[in-house]
Amino acid sequence: MTAALEQDLTGDLAPRGEVGEPARRETWEAFRRNPMGVASAAVLGLLVVVALAAPLIADYPSGFSADVLREPSAAHWFGTDNLGRDIFGQVVWGTRVSMFVGAAASALAIALGVVVGVLSAYVRRVDAILRMVVDLSLSLPVLPLMILVAALAGPSLPTIILVISFFSWPEVARVVRAQALAVVGLPYMDAARVLGGGHGWILRKHLLPAVAPVISVTVVLTASRAVLSEAGLSFLGLGDPTSWSWGRILYESQQSGSMTSAWWTTLFPSIAILVLVIAATLVAIAYNDARNPRTRED
Repeated sequence: MTAALEQDLTGDLAPRGEVGEPARRETWEAFRRNPMGVASAAVLGLLVVVALAAPLIADYPSGFSADVLREPSAAHWFGTDNLGRDIFGQVVWGTRVSMFVGAAASALAIALGVVVGVLSAYVRRVDAILRMVVDLSLSLPVLPLMILVAALAGPSLPTIILVISFFSWPEVARVVRAQALAVVGLPYMDAARVLGGGHGWILRKHLLPAVAPVISVTVVLTASRAVLSEAGLSFLGLGDPTSWSWGRILYESQQSGSMTSAWWTTLFPSIAILVLVIAATLVAIAYNDARNPRTRED
């Protein structure tokens, strides 16, 4: 998450008065008028389709063949690796695992981050403690700790998902708390309490819908960061050795020594990672601009 986008996400939400179906419709119309946002959303949609339809697009890359380290051609669009396996198939099947890890890890991180952020803003007695926990978590060296925990737990898909989500939730909590604080002190929240609304009803009907746009943006950004983290851990040999991911393709290339001699073994999985991260970031920026009435008026 870029610093500028994170600062924009933590701006005041409630004063904009965006509540209900008309506001969502205006946001959608503004988003549709942003060609970069629409194109980026289409790219993300295409990646999801590739992940779901991987068995229909390419055969699962397994075994070996005599076509060792072949450059990209009509027979092998992305070339082959040191064992003659088709890299196009690896990238396609790697899309399924990478997208699944990104979705699962971001879902867990979002769930924990939203709970902590909302409670910190709504229950002021625990705000200092939760804020200290979040600040402490954000001050930790994330990458070395992720490597350590993944190495101790052993390489597997569930381990990667849990490790990434555990180190991703503090940023979500900080953004959600900042938005929730802007809503908690508004008059309609006081009115809901005066009218006898229970805490659960207030959270469900007022606070969570008010921070939902920020959560939507954070989901996309957290998922892209999870894919990057998975690629980094897999490149270090800490990913699931039984399934293909974009990080494992890079790991296999590095282990075989073909990373420097066969450019195509690293180029295409790297492009896939880059495309996903850029598309997710642009979608988040476009949506954040679309939900802001001040931006729509420019």
